[in-house]
Amino acid sequence: MFASLPRLIRVPLVVLLLTVNVVVHVLLLFALTLVKLVLPWRAARSACSQGLVAIAESWIGFNNLLFDLFTRIRWQVEGLDGLRPDGNYLVLCNHQSWVDIPVLQKVFNRRIPFLRFFLKQQLIWVPLLGPAWWALDFPFMKRYSRETLERHPELRGKDMEATRRACEKFRRMQVSVMNFAEGTRFTPAKHDAQASPYRHLLRPKAGGLAFVLDAMGDALHAILDVSIVYPEGPCSMKDLVAGRVHEVRVHVSERPIEASLRGDYEADPVFREHFQTWVNELWRAKDACIERMSGPVSETARGD
Repeated sequence: MFASLPRLIRVPLVVLLLTVNVVVHVLLLFALTLVKLVLPWRAARSACSQGLVAIAESWIGFNNLLFDLFTRIRWQVEGLDGLRPDGNYLVLCNHQSWVDIPVLQKVFNRRIPFLRFFLKQQLIWVPLLGPAWWALDFPFMKRYSRETLERHPELRGKDMEATRRACEKFRRMQVSVMNFAEGTRFTPAKHDAQASPYRHLLRPKAGGLAFVLDAMGDALHAILDVSIVYPEGPCSMKDLVAGRVHEVRVHVSERPIEASLRGDYEADPVFREHFQTWVNELWRAKDACIERMSGPVSETARGD
């Protein structure tokens, strides 16, 4: 509707509306979080948690509406049939840009339980958003460099302890746990430095994925294997807001979580080898899927 406005008007307007949306919903989150903190009854706190998720889904829904109104993105999405808002999923996705997150939110909002990510500890200090993520039970992880661990070996395993605590909390709620198994955003330089055997992907980090599956146990009922392609090439949040992203392609494949995918990755070498083989096979299939999805942007999707 507003995508035809001149860019000098359209971009500041959408930025203003996105900012207002953040402030309004974050203030609502803070207010309900304060209520939750003072309530002594578990049932009442649980109801507040559900209310917090409803606010977050409204926040995402309004963001999606703004992008629909102010951009001309052509969406090609496959594989959403059969998804359950009452299910529990592990969502695995390739990672190219921060745009991946609003894309995932666009595709899955209210179709599956609210997506939660493992975030770096430093992000809790992001104004408004950091406390909002905390209120929504996003787990914050503190990663230590190899040099730090060599100087302070007592810190070894702290990140896994934090992951296990987060998973214990997730087992008591309806949740979709998001995992970028590559661990970082794809760039040609990183691809070359890793000597990655995949054309469109970095090497997956199997250990963290195995740990989440083991810690969550049977609380998860399926894996959603998600592949995202931007036919115009790498893009940024600035490109998204400015309307320079004209087409997004998403493929979703639901995969069962077999009993053989749960085990002690650190202590059991047989299981570790089996799990690494499974992840590598999954990544080869994902790489082939992305290759099939790739190609020039559709003529009908080209904008200004």
